[in-house]
Amino acid sequence: MAALFTGKVLMANRERDEVETEQELGRALENKVLLLYFGSGQCPRCRQFSPLLKDFFLRLTDEFYVERASQLVLVYVSRDETEEQQSAFLRSMPKRWLAVPFGDAFKRELELRFAVSEVPAVVVLKPNGEVIVGNAVEEIRRMGPACFRNWQEAAQLVDRNFLLAEDFDDWTRRSITDPIRRLKYKLDKETEAKSKERKEEGEDSS
Repeated sequence: MAALFTGKVLMANRERDEVETEQELGRALENKVLLLYFGSGQCPRCRQFSPLLKDFFLRLTDEFYVERASQLVLVYVSRDETEEQQSAFLRSMPKRWLAVPFGDAFKRELELRFAVSEVPAVVVLKPNGEVIVGNAVEEIRRMGPACFRNWQEAAQLVDRNFLLAEDFDDWTRRSITDPIRRLKYKLDKETEAKSKERKEEGEDSS
């Protein structure tokens, strides 16, 4: 995935940090599904969709919702008219987001490469840069975080350990009760074995 950004600079959404070396980008993007979010803080349709995307991203990556962050990274490709508008928008979004710097010509390259003609648009990419979904806006609206499972399968990520909060709750309940069930099963088997021994001893004595 880092090949897509070779020689480019991405901004981390915190104190204007830059993620610019291939090594840094490799660590940030390796073995992850990449979302390219083409949007604007001023666009009415984007203002409706961005809160949904924020919630979608947090439910997959924030420790409040999941046991561990999903293999997902998002890069914001701005159509904001000023740098101040872009900065204001990003301040309201998750800190894990990355962004193409305002005014960078790379933004136009990405729009042309992925045929983005209107916003909002979310392009979903495999770690090797292949397109999974050309525009996932409607899929995210319709399915929410559940659609990440489909992307994860399509991307063939190495680590498939992914639990939504409700899945983790089920797992927690199972993990608490499983030892009890195993102990009951063991005791039942021991009782059955002893009963069988007594029955055989009775048959021998007769």
